Amino acid sequence: MDIFVYGTLRSHALMAAVAGEGPMTPVEARLPDVAVYPLAGNVVPFIRASPGAAAFGLIWQGLTPAQVARLDVYEGAFGYVLEETTVSTAQGARIVQCYMPPAGLPVGDGAWSLAVWEADHLAPAILGAQEVFSLDPLPDAATLRGMWPMIEARAWSKHRPKAAPAARRFTPSKGDFAVLHAHPPAGRFFSFQSMDVQHRMFSGARSDVLHREGFFGIDAAIVLPYDPKRDRILLVEQARMGPALRHDPNPWMLEPVAGIVDARETPEQAAMREGHEEAGLTFTSLERAGQFYVSPGATTDYFYTYVGLCDLPQSETYLGGLPDEAEDLRLHPMSLDEGLALADSGEIATGPALFLLYWILRHRARLAAV
Repeated sequence: MDIFVYGTLRSHALMAAVAGEGPMTPVEARLPDVAVYPLAGNVVPFIRASPGAAAFGLIWQGLTPAQVARLDVYEGAFGYVLEETTVSTAQGARIVQCYMPPAGLPVGDGAWSLAVWEADHLAPAILGAQEVFSLDPLPDAATLRGMWPMIEARAWSKHRPKAAPAARRFTPSKGDFAVLHAHPPAGRFFSFQSMDVQHRMFSGARSDVLHREGFFGIDAAIVLPYDPKRDRILLVEQARMGPALRHDPNPWMLEPVAGIVDARETPEQAAMREGHEEAGLTFTSLERAGQFYVSPGATTDYFYTYVGLCDLPQSETYLGGLPDEAEDLRLHPMSLDEGLALADSGEIATGPALFLLYWILRHRARLAAV
């Protein structure tokens, strides 16, 4: 089958990740009387009627049924359907198939550029496609649509890491840690995966082939609101699955404000957004407290932690959170000393809350002078 593409699948690398192995020969073409626009609030392109304009793209020739089936899932998850259309090429008009967008998509600002998109978004897009097509069985389009936000968030989590200092610890070379075989991941929201790995040992030898299992969590922004003038913090109370699964008799935890760092979002943007959504707060500034793996032996969870400087005039407990995200939150303003007393008693039993309380204690005098 010959399929005309005008957006991200013009990228040869992404097309290969989505369509998989098989013959693919690109031919330049134009689809008349349409223009390519960015989706409002997103970087995804789509076409809309525009008499006299033309959308530049590629015809991917000779796609196999297996490749088309993969494309149907990937494009169908967002409501795109194959339709027959006629495009122009240097050799003349050709009848091809094209994934047409659903009606009523909102148009974003400016023109869409493949080069601009590739510079910032190609690498995580490939990582997302690789996860999708590592699933066994491959989900249908509707199921993938529900899974996609977390798949995309994980892709950006994999794309985000930069090498941290290694003044004392081992500095690896390529191949020092090798995944020899990865089994298909399981899970629709979070993801669990087993794999066979081998790594360089401190002796210089190679380890045996090791079977390891890991939980693919998320990158999260964790921010403890703090009013340095009043020496007041704010803690969030909510019921949590982890303690419940551990048979903790009280799964209601006291925590900082926290949330997933969404795809195409910086940790700082996530911290600001979550402060508003969970607690109705606007932070005047964010103090970076540290970033770290939560439990590196078993999970990819990675926390960007902050102290959010803000005005906390209220002293009474109040409710917060977003009902459409099933958030049932109780917000507790209190003095820093009250928070430290809860840490000493064990009532605060979450690592980020303890870490950020002690961080404020260390920087208390400096923050009071801000």
